[in-house]
Amino acid sequence: MGTKILMAIFLPALLVILFTRITYSRTIAMLLTIALIAGSSYKGYTGSWYVIIVDAASLTFGLWYVNRYMKKYTEKQRGIA
Repeated sequence: MGTKILMAIFLPALLVILFTRITYSRTIAMLLTIALIAGSSYKGYTGSWYVIIVDAASLTFGLWYVNRYMKKYTEKQRGIA
């Protein structure tokens, strides 16, 4: 159970960041990450509601970080900052 919690804390946020860096789209990155989490839940790898809640919190943090990153990226592309 400890490994599942540890992975639930870090993995969704890292996946959103990785997929955003690859696709440059927050929406696509979020959908891909949600699809991976849903697939693992369907296969029975999550185990409890607590892990799903931690996954959602990590996904939210990752999305918050990506929004900050994309804002800086678009400002840099426009030459604002």
